[in-house]
Amino acid sequence: MNYDELTTLGSTVREFKGFDTFPAPPNVTTVKFESDELTSVCPITGQPDWYSIVIEYSPDEACLESKSLKLYLQKFRNDGIFGESLASLIVDEIYEALLPHKVTVVLIQKPRGGISITSTASREKGENQ
Repeated sequence: MNYDELTTLGSTVREFKGFDTFPAPPNVTTVKFESDELTSVCPITGQPDWYSIVIEYSPDEACLESKSLKLYLQKFRNDGIFGESLASLIVDEIYEALLPHKVTVVLIQKPRGGISITSTASREKGENQ
């Protein structure tokens, strides 16, 4: 397998420049990423929002390289966006990069004011978007 096209892994890249992907290995039916290091800010108050995120997809031809995903998630730290919109944006951008059979994003906002919010977004091939 040739990994010469990977631009992020093994380099000192510190900002997101696009998703790196690699050919999906045979027989891999599900890939799952989990992180509790996703942040953004409330678009109204500017207060920080902290999230846990689970990204699960069924690869077709490509898999997502994890360092490029890490850099992608870091780019939201100063963005004013509601969690529900963030889940939708992330699922759309990952879907467009990979064209997997299915991708689901579960975003869990850590409690603020005693309330935690969970937003789930998904896309799959054959759906009308």
